[in-house]
Amino acid sequence: MYLLLRRSIFVGLIAFFSFNLFAQDLLQERIRKIDNRKRSVYIDQGIIHNGGENRTSTVKAIRQSYSSDRGYERLVFDFTTDELPRIYGHISKSDRRLYLDFFRTSISDGIDSFGNSQYVDSINFFPIEQGDVSVEVVFKRNVNVEVFYLDGPGRLVVDIKP
Repeated sequence: MYLLLRRSIFVGLIAFFSFNLFAQDLLQERIRKIDNRKRSVYIDQGIIHNGGENRTSTVKAIRQSYSSDRGYERLVFDFTTDELPRIYGHISKSDRRLYLDFFRTSISDGIDSFGNSQYVDSINFFPIEQGDVSVEVVFKRNVNVEVFYLDGPGRLVVDIKP
């Protein structure tokens, strides 16, 4: 009886610790709230969000510019509303990608290419559900990004540098 109890406890502890071993450690991923102004704080990995209201919007354009004087490239997602919809994102250093989820948002038909980029290989759009869109920004190499927003009209700004 005593031997059976010890084995049961041992098996229970092994199961408990093995599940914890394979769980995602969110403490390793830094979670940042997107700010409403440029702060020149660049990151290469982590989770971002704007904590915004769940408002309906449309991405009407993506603009791109490069400034060798400033040392970064800028992507701007223009929205039809004065404020941004709810946004969550993940910057993955290992995948060389920025993933953005725009909730209750659609994409205008005229959006395709934004021009020649120093750091961005492609931008891909994927519908998640009815009214939600996921955007994948694929980088040509490992980069650091700063993400912030501007209101009136709503714009999500992504500054990219090596």
